[in-house]
Amino acid sequence: MQTLRFGKKPPTIDYRTLRFRAYLTPALPAPSPSYDALARIYRALATTDTGALFPMDGNDRLGDCTIAALAHAVTTFRGLIGTRHVMSEAAVVALYEKLTGGDDTGLVALDVLNYWRHHAASGDRILAYVSVDPRNHTHVKQAIAMFGGVYLGFQVQQDCIRDFTAHRPWTPGRLTRDGHAVFAVGYDAHGVDVLTWGATQRGTWDWWDACVDEAYAVLPPEAKDARFTPGFDFAQLTTDLAALTDAAA
Repeated sequence: MQTLRFGKKPPTIDYRTLRFRAYLTPALPAPSPSYDALARIYRALATTDTGALFPMDGNDRLGDCTIAALAHAVTTFRGLIGTRHVMSEAAVVALYEKLTGGDDTGLVALDVLNYWRHHAASGDRILAYVSVDPRNHTHVKQAIAMFGGVYLGFQVQQDCIRDFTAHRPWTPGRLTRDGHAVFAVGYDAHGVDVLTWGATQRGTWDWWDACVDEAYAVLPPEAKDARFTPGFDFAQLTTDLAALTDAAA
């Protein structure tokens, strides 16, 4: 069986984390039945080489999945506006080791997002992130379609790697003590599609409900443009972020 690694630590709960539902306006329509960010990216970049755009990033020897998911998000955001940008494996590993202090300990997803909001990763510093309730499929779908994807973490089911290597969808199973971070880039009535381990992987909605324990909509710099996120109250989010900054000062 292929050697693959996990590395997401259990979720950290922070009452200051902004909630996706707080910024939805009546102008936001119901989510479409399906969405596929990769189809848009492949057209824009004239390639269908998933492994080249979203490589392994060392996640077959290190538990750096939280940073690999970050790298895949950067490639997604850039690709949606027609720019090819792939974070190197060396850069992914360097950032991972910086945040762990050099040890292969895994990371908390929220710590990675907080770092990313204050520091550039591969030249890209996010404007903000908001928590999405994993149980609200409508909000999950809206977040994926609005921002090109959702950064998520899940508790690993027993046959996770076996199903991945056999190209079978993830389904519910006995949970292990491991956690994994991935970036979701599409959905339909049957499940979601995520980027991990140099490939795409389908997970059923039953798998999602059984395993996903945290999900975040990440706002890239393009979110400043109202055309990028129609129906999202970016002005209110900016106000709330400023208030948080002032409170922390």
